[in-house]
Amino acid sequence: MLIAAIVVLGVGTYVIRLSGVLLRERLELSESLQRVLPMAAAALLTALAATAVLMAGSEFAGVARPTGVLIGGLLAWRRAPFVVVVVAAAGVAALLRLAGIP
Repeated sequence: MLIAAIVVLGVGTYVIRLSGVLLRERLELSESLQRVLPMAAAALLTALAATAVLMAGSEFAGVARPTGVLIGGLLAWRRAPFVVVVVAAAGVAALLRLAGIP
C-alpha cells in the first residue's frame, strides 16, 4: 500500500510539472497576475521558513532557535562565509539552551 501511495504521488507530481510546460502556450496570464506570482512564491517560502523557525511540532520552539536563525541571517546578509553562518547560528542557539533559555 505504501509503495502504491508513493507511485501515485510521484506520478501526480510529474503530471503537475508537465502540465505547466504543456499549457504554457495555451494559457495567457494577465499583467497583474504575472506581477503577483513571484511575490506569492516569496510569501510562501517566507511562511514556510517562519514556521520552521518558530514552531517545533505544534508548539512554539522557544527563543533559542529564532535567535540563532536571526544571528545566522544577519551574518549571511553581511556576506560571512557559509560555515561561519551555520556555526554561529548553531552556537548561539546551543549557548542559549545551555543557559536555560528554551
